[in-house]
Amino acid sequence: MNEYKVKGLTCANCARELQEEIQKLPSGKSASLNYHSGKLKIDNSVEIGKVKKILSTDGAFLVTENDEHKDVHPQGMNWITILSLSFFLYCFAFVVDSWINEFLAVGLFLTATALSGYKTFLKGLKNLGKGKFNIETLMTIALIGALSIGEWKEGALVAILFGLNEYLEGLGMQKARNSLEKLLNIAPKKATIITDGIEKVVDVTSLKESDLVIVKAGEKIPSDGLVIDGKSSVNEAAITGESMPVEKGLGEEVFGGSINNEGLLKISITKAYEDSSLAKILHLVEEAQETKTPTELFINKFAKYYTPIIMLISIIVMIVPPIFLNGSFSEWFYQGLAVLIVGCPCALVLSSPIAIVSGITKNARNGILIKGGVFLEQLGRITTVAFDKTGTLTKGEPYVETFIEYEPHSLLLSASIEKSSSHPIAKALIKKAVEEKLILVEPEEVITHSGSGVTAKIGDKQYSIGNEKQVSHVPIDDRVKKDLLDVKDKGMTVVLLADKDKILGIFGISDEIREESKEVISHLHKVGIKKTLMLTGDHESTAQKVARHVGVTSFFAGLLPDQKVEKIKGISETDKVAMVGDGINDAPALASADLGIAMGKGTDSAIETADIVLMQNHLGKLPSAIKSAKKVNAIIKMNIILALGLKLIALLLTIPGLLTLWIAILSDMGATILVTIISLTVLYDK
Repeated sequence: MNEYKVKGLTCANCARELQEEIQKLPSGKSASLNYHSGKLKIDNSVEIGKVKKILSTDGAFLVTENDEHKDVHPQGMNWITILSLSFFLYCFAFVVDSWINEFLAVGLFLTATALSGYKTFLKGLKNLGKGKFNIETLMTIALIGALSIGEWKEGALVAILFGLNEYLEGLGMQKARNSLEKLLNIAPKKATIITDGIEKVVDVTSLKESDLVIVKAGEKIPSDGLVIDGKSSVNEAAITGESMPVEKGLGEEVFGGSINNEGLLKISITKAYEDSSLAKILHLVEEAQETKTPTELFINKFAKYYTPIIMLISIIVMIVPPIFLNGSFSEWFYQGLAVLIVGCPCALVLSSPIAIVSGITKNARNGILIKGGVFLEQLGRITTVAFDKTGTLTKGEPYVETFIEYEPHSLLLSASIEKSSSHPIAKALIKKAVEEKLILVEPEEVITHSGSGVTAKIGDKQYSIGNEKQVSHVPIDDRVKKDLLDVKDKGMTVVLLADKDKILGIFGISDEIREESKEVISHLHKVGIKKTLMLTGDHESTAQKVARHVGVTSFFAGLLPDQKVEKIKGISETDKVAMVGDGINDAPALASADLGIAMGKGTDSAIETADIVLMQNHLGKLPSAIKSAKKVNAIIKMNIILALGLKLIALLLTIPGLLTLWIAILSDMGATILVTIISLTVLYDK
C-alpha cells in the first residue's frame, strides 16, 4: 500500500464520497481516504493520475515532498479575503438598491454570489452532470433556484455564508490535526554519533543497535538506550506525560524523545529509532486517529442516504402544496430551496471526528496511549474496572513491612545470609538492612533448600532462614506463636530466622501498595465507575488487606490466569468492564475484557497487548483518561442532537410556510460552528 498526504478536503462527507470514487478504480477496492488525518492509502497498482483527477473534482490534491514545507495559511487567507470582499459588495448593494439603482444593486449581488460561490457552483454543476447528489449539488440547485425567482439578496447571502461555513469547518478540523502534528513533532530529527572517537551528526533514522551517541544539555535523546557515561535529570514527558524530571545515571535506561536537562550523557543505543518506544507511540497515535468508531460508521452510512431523502422532501415541498392545497407555486418553490440548504449533512458528519481526534491527542500528551477512536468511545462507556493486584495496585516488589527481633542483630544476620541470593524476598531483607545502615558480613557454607529457605554459617554458628518448614528443627514458644499468628493475620508472608536452638527473629514480608492506588480508586468512583474489582492469585488474607487499604468494591483471591479470564468473561455479561494489568502476565485477561488497559512505561509487551496503555508506571492518570473519554462521548451525543435538532426545527417551519433561505443557511451554519467549537473543548481543561 502507498500512503499520501492529501490537502484541500472540504468536509468529512466529501472525503467519504471521494473514497468511494477511488474504490471504483481498478485495484482500488482497498483504498481509504481519512478526513481526520488527511491521508490516502491505496494499492501500489492503482493509477495515480486517475486518483489525482478524482481528488481535483473536490479541489483536493496530493501533497508532494516540495509541498510539505509550504505554509497552508495563505490559501485560507485568500479565501477570507474573497469572503470579506463578497460581504462588502453585499452590504454596498443594499445601499445602491435603496439610493441609486436597482439594476446596479442586482449586479453587485450577483458579483458577491459569484465571488463566494463559484467553487461550490462549479462542483455542483459537475455533480449534477454525473447524477451525484451531495452538499455542493444541493447548494447549486438552491442558488440557481433563488436567482431564477429573483431572490438576489438571499442567493448572495447563501453563497457567502456557505463559503464561510466551509472555511470554518475546515479550520476546526485543521485545529485538531495541528494539535496532533505538534505531538508528532516531539520526535528527534538528528543524533550526534561517535565513531572511532569522531563526532558526527546523522539522521535518527540511520541509528542502529549498539551505536554510541552523545546528548548535550537541552538536546533530545535520539532513541532508546542505556547510559554508559554521565549523570543528568531527564524530562520523559514525551513518553509518560509526567512533567517531573527523572535522575539518570550509569546503566540506567533512557527513552528516545526524552530531553536531557543538564550535563552530558553518553548513551549506547539499544533500539533502532523505528523500534523505539517513542516511534511506536507516535505510529500508534497516527493509526488511532484513522480508525472510525461505531458512531462514525453509523453517521457516515446515514449521511449516504440522508442527502437523497432531503432531495425528495424538497421536491415534495415544491410540488404537493401548489397542486393539492392550492398554494402559490413560487412560494413553495422557495420553501423547497430552503429545505435543500437545511439538508446539508456537514454538521452531522462532523459530529464525531473532531472530538475523537482531540480526545486521542489530549490523552497522548498526558502519556495515555489510546489505540483507536473505537477504544476511546468504549472507555467512556466502562462501568466496571478490574485490576490485577501484583504490579498494578501494588509495586510488585516485596518489602519488609515489619520485623520482630528476639535476639540482637537478627536483621543483620538474615540479610548477610541472603546477600548473594537473587530471590525477591532475599532482596527485600537486604534492602531493609541497607535502610537501617547495617554493614553485612560474609556467610560461609551457604546451602539453598528449594521451596523452604537457606542455611549458612556465620562465625562458629549455624543459622536457618526461611518458612516454618525450614525452622521445624527448633521448638516454638507461646510468645513466638502469638507473634507468628499476628503477622499471618495481617496478610504478610512470614520469614523466620533460627539457630540450632531457638527462633531469633520474625520478618513480615509484603508486596508494597502503590502510594496512588487508594486515591485512584476513589477518583474512579467519582468519575462514574460503579464497581472496582481486584483479581489476584495471592491468598485470601493478603488480598483482603490490599483490597481494604485501596478501597475496591470487591476482590477475588487465589485465581489462576485462566480463572481470571473466566471471571472477566462473567462480569462482561452484565457490565462494560476494563481490565488493568501490567501487559505481560495479564495478557489473556486483558484480551477477554471489553477493554484492556496496560501500564508499564513504554514496555514493548504493554504497547502490543492492550487497547490503552498508561505510559507512566502508575495508575495516577487513569481517572482523567476515563473522564475525558466520557466527555468525548457526551460531546458526540450533544453534537448529533444539535445537528439534527436545528435542522428539524428549520424543516418544521415549512409547515406554516415560514422557512426562508436566511433561516436555512443560518441553521446549517450555526449547527456546524457549534459542533466544531464544542468538539475542540476536549483539548482544553477548565
